[in-house]
Amino acid sequence: MTDTSHDTVRGRVGQLVLDALREAQGEGLLPPADVDSAAIERPPNPEHGEFACSLPLKLARPMRMNPMAIAEGVASKIAVKEPLGKVWVARPGFINFSLQDSWLAQQVEAIREEGEEYGNVRVGEGERVQVEFVSVNPTGPLHVAHARGAVIGSALANVLSAAGYVVEREYYINDAGNQMDKFNESLFSRYQQLLGNPAELPEDGYVGGYMVDLAREIRAAEGDRFADAPPSDAISELGEIGLRMMLDAIREDLEALRVDFEVWFSERSLYRSGQYDRGVKLLRQRGQLAERDGATWFEWEESGDRKEAVVVRTNGTPTYFASDIAYHYNKFVERGFDRVIDVWGADHQGHVARMKAVVDALGIPPDRLTLLLNQLVTLRRGEELVRLSKRSGEIVTLRELVEEVGADACRFFFLSRSAESQMEFDLELAKQQSAENPVYYVQYAHARIASILRIAAGRGIDYSDGDVSQLTHEAELALIRKAMQLPEVVEMMALSLEPHHLPHYAGELATAFHWFYQNCRVISGVEGEEAITRARLKLVDAARVVLARCLRLMDVEAPSQM
Repeated sequence: MTDTSHDTVRGRVGQLVLDALREAQGEGLLPPADVDSAAIERPPNPEHGEFACSLPLKLARPMRMNPMAIAEGVASKIAVKEPLGKVWVARPGFINFSLQDSWLAQQVEAIREEGEEYGNVRVGEGERVQVEFVSVNPTGPLHVAHARGAVIGSALANVLSAAGYVVEREYYINDAGNQMDKFNESLFSRYQQLLGNPAELPEDGYVGGYMVDLAREIRAAEGDRFADAPPSDAISELGEIGLRMMLDAIREDLEALRVDFEVWFSERSLYRSGQYDRGVKLLRQRGQLAERDGATWFEWEESGDRKEAVVVRTNGTPTYFASDIAYHYNKFVERGFDRVIDVWGADHQGHVARMKAVVDALGIPPDRLTLLLNQLVTLRRGEELVRLSKRSGEIVTLRELVEEVGADACRFFFLSRSAESQMEFDLELAKQQSAENPVYYVQYAHARIASILRIAAGRGIDYSDGDVSQLTHEAELALIRKAMQLPEVVEMMALSLEPHHLPHYAGELATAFHWFYQNCRVISGVEGEEAITRARLKLVDAARVVLARCLRLMDVEAPSQM
């Protein structure tokens, strides 16, 4: 495995701890013990340093020693040299680390040199990862809950790419099965009604007003040529036209939210290409399928209990679960992804265990499949709960949401909570142009940075030779500390699959910049302060690099003026 321990400062400190532990053990100062992590964290209290190591507390029991003695033994083997400024032991058994101020200042140069690549880490080591998200049945418009999954999936894919994974974004088109049949029949009924012919909607058909609009568009383009066609032919052909139109609308809605995919994968192709048959054959060979009561069942063990789910109904038609089996066979066996991440809605909670069981039955380690379930979204206008669209009286669509508050607010807000948390989306707050609105607050920081750099350019100030060693003010160093955390944040998000840390970090970085701006005059007209002006302009430019990278990872615009 490639050594990625030096991708982040935190990783470097952790490696120093592990090396010191091994040295202390080699000299007999500490007894042997299994260690899988250096346990390095950023303490909430800055008085405790930049990093704190809790490993001595974890080793107290296996080593049968006082954690303070373990901490002293490890700390004694850590040389205090760049980037470290100080190493000390604190009760009840922490090892604390601070960084040299002079080294911190030099990181301004490193950030500017890396530019748009800053924040990249190598933790992925080139693994191929597929992220499948949205994947809504093409039988209706995308709505607010779909928007949340779209944002989470696309941002997670961005983070994984930055962390060294080879990522493929995929939309799974559910263009087979009973729901598509209902869609086709519903569209046929609406088309016939437009012709003045009596036609009832099928039971459990699609009754939304969008179906009438869709039928009207098809009639405008195709005329009345389906009026006298055999119903089965008309239903089939109208369904194909409607499917293409719905997919075009879905693509347009997602593009408005800045979401795109490398692959749009058809469910039908699983059956046409024989992948469904191959996947089922493999499960049958492994003894995971049973024939009973005229149906085919998948059986597995879960927490000591025997579980089962229908794969093929008694009428011979495959279930959605059958398609999921074939689709994951395709992902892992046919296309050979190292990892697969499915971003699904909260209503799929009951599918998690059986999908893990299917992957295991296919001979794939189940931990290579991750299912992220995003919870429900509640819309509000201040204190007022929003349930229906003002325009149609039906559910609020993704397109309406983007039109009202903009893609930036949609993406930032949906990313601000973890996927497993239910969230409230305040439409009024999302439109506010004030510091109360978190996306406006962060974007304003970037716009202010751009303004400062424009002023410097307008005055002909060349700061390329600025001496960053002059950056010693507390606010300057605080901004540098926060800026250089981006690689750590990217690594942490990639390992935890939690992109919701991005907007929080961006907010903290914006706060650090605003505090610096309030305490340190950047462009000074005072004679003799030219050197500090050039140094601070370099710092401002470094802050621009990091803040812009954060916004790009979220696919939120980094405005140059507001």
